[in-house]
Amino acid sequence: MRKAKPKKRVILPDPVYGDVKVTKFVNHLMYDGKKSIAYSIFYNALKIVENKLKDADKSSLEIWKKALDNITPQVEVKSRRIGGATFQVPTEIRPDRKEAISMKNMISFARKRSGKNMAEKLSAEIMDAFNEQGGAFKRKEDMHRMAEANRAFAHFRF
Repeated sequence: MRKAKPKKRVILPDPVYGDVKVTKFVNHLMYDGKKSIAYSIFYNALKIVENKLKDADKSSLEIWKKALDNITPQVEVKSRRIGGATFQVPTEIRPDRKEAISMKNMISFARKRSGKNMAEKLSAEIMDAFNEQGGAFKRKEDMHRMAEANRAFAHFRF
């Protein structure tokens, strides 16, 4: 696409909570176009979170959103070649990309976990992210640490 930017597709809100963010998450979670299975995994994970954190004053959806916020990175490093040397240049992340990165990290670390089924793994990852621990939170911390270490090259930003 040389001239026109591609149009953003309209994403419909999910059937239970009426939230577009949930649909985006389920789209990342989905394999082979099996959206109904992805929805059932997500909703079961939220039920498990609700059962385990009964005393919390927040709903399971609010816990999930807070967990996503906790693992959302603010900066990342991009490789930039200048005069034969490659520098890791820290750059801020666009808001839509931040959201996508946090969702993908949560899902990938949930898949790597040991557990009975995906709903249980995902619920465990949500609770870890809510409590600011776990693999996805560690990934965010590592991204921030890398950006901080390479702050001297920030003037190469493009």
